[in-house]
Amino acid sequence: MRVRAADLRAGVGIERWSIAWMSVEGALALAAALMAGSVVLLAFGADSLIELVSAFVLLRRLRAEQGGASAERLERRAGTAVGVLLLALAVWVVATSARDLMAGARPDSSLLGLAVAAASVAIMPWIIAKKRRLAAAIGSAALRADAACGLACVYMAGTALGGLLLRAAFGWWWADPVAALGLVYFLLREGREALAAGRGEACGCGCGCEPGCTCPCCVPA
Repeated sequence: MRVRAADLRAGVGIERWSIAWMSVEGALALAAALMAGSVVLLAFGADSLIELVSAFVLLRRLRAEQGGASAERLERRAGTAVGVLLLALAVWVVATSARDLMAGARPDSSLLGLAVAAASVAIMPWIIAKKRRLAAAIGSAALRADAACGLACVYMAGTALGGLLLRAAFGWWWADPVAALGLVYFLLREGREALAAGRGEACGCGCGCEPGCTCPCCVPA
């Protein structure tokens, strides 16, 4: 019991770290997007804020478990809301990127955007590793799913970073909307997983994450 209580405290701690970083990441990415007129940075920042909402919900859930209560209904409602927001964001990214490609819109280079994306690639793997270890320790499917969403965030940051580097190094204006389109896959995957959580499933594949499951999203790293 003492070990589980310690793991729950650690889970609350890592969610606080996650909330702090997502707040900084989202705010800076959106600021850089507005200054540079970058679709990929705007999508990246918006996703960070959506994940911030999810992290707040999971933090509340862990605190409820510490107090002996359950926040399963809250988690399901939040999963549905976050899933809808992510899918709507994916549709917006496709429409805006297509518009910019056809219009030949030329965003400015963004050193701030490059710094934020690079920092996310460096910081998020540490947070993800902590969440996966704690998810396995306390048997939390919600925390495991949260770690999976964090992994998608790393892929998105890498995609955004690649587009921004191509724009800065070679002046390829089209790299920004093309990189934004590259984020759509991860937005759709995150949206599907969030909607699955809203239905009470542990992940988007519908496996249920039962003991012994070998699904990639169920096996801790």
